Amino acid sequence: MSHDEPLIEVIKPGLATSVQDRGRQGYYHLGIPPSGALDQYALAAANLLVGNPEDAAVLECTLMGPELRFTRAAVIAVTGATMTPKIDGQAQACNTALAVPAGARLSFDFVQAGARACLAIAGGIDVPEVLGSRSTYTLGAIGGFEGRRLQAGDRLRVGAPRPGTRVGRALPAALASECPKEQVLRVVPGLYDHRLMPESAASFYEDAWSVTSEADRIGYRYKKGRALKFQPREQPFGAGADPSNIVDACYPIGSIQVPAGVEPIILHRDAVSGGGYAMIGTVISADLDKVGQMQPNQQARFERVTLETALQARKDYRARLERLRAALG
Repeated sequence: MSHDEPLIEVIKPGLATSVQDRGRQGYYHLGIPPSGALDQYALAAANLLVGNPEDAAVLECTLMGPELRFTRAAVIAVTGATMTPKIDGQAQACNTALAVPAGARLSFDFVQAGARACLAIAGGIDVPEVLGSRSTYTLGAIGGFEGRRLQAGDRLRVGAPRPGTRVGRALPAALASECPKEQVLRVVPGLYDHRLMPESAASFYEDAWSVTSEADRIGYRYKKGRALKFQPREQPFGAGADPSNIVDACYPIGSIQVPAGVEPIILHRDAVSGGGYAMIGTVISADLDKVGQMQPNQQARFERVTLETALQARKDYRARLERLRAALG
């Protein structure tokens, strides 16, 4: 069978399985978000384990993995969330390059830690590039497999593996993704944090916030902290009546808005590029992977940091990626 023939048949799609890579850059000003894997580190790790370029397209599996049939032999790896892969019913290791025989079925156990696993196949998922990326942006119905999540009956092609793909290669434990049940998310205060009442500006960072069931690739919503109160103001022309409204502004990925002061929302990789809610802060880039690995009802605390701290955290994140490349390159 040639590599042009489908390698993967989707028996069960899982909860929200989609094709993702590093994402598409340079179009956010046109309203097209980057998309891409919510855990970018796990994406790189999975691809390096199977000998792919670290930005090759993978399947991002959310909370409940898919069931897939492989029409020919393949090498796979599962990183990110602890979601034990099973080949023909036999449990296998995460963070390891695994051989899948022709005709075998791949399924997954219940997620034990984290929310999103990256399933890489040697050769990478072969779907057309749209604006320089194979990532799925479901709201815009672009990229990925027909611009949507996977469905039963889909058949996916995979590219040609690189020579020398080694079964059994494992990720060193110190370089595996960490998915604790409670997270500390570092935040640089936003352009509109001055709109909060002083006691609310303090309580936002003091309280523990729980992920709601509505959390998704567009935005992670949190609850159970104290309601946040905004400074009284005269409604500006072009802004909504709620005190949390502003005249429309651009949203960076990771920005935090609190509609009506009730439930903070962290905008993630499929978020719209602007709107009319005050951004009280932005989760630093080094912590965005952590957000995507949070399950409903898990808790986060927000920590106010300076821009200098955020830049150092970005350096540390990149240094960890370099250690990953050195270990698996």
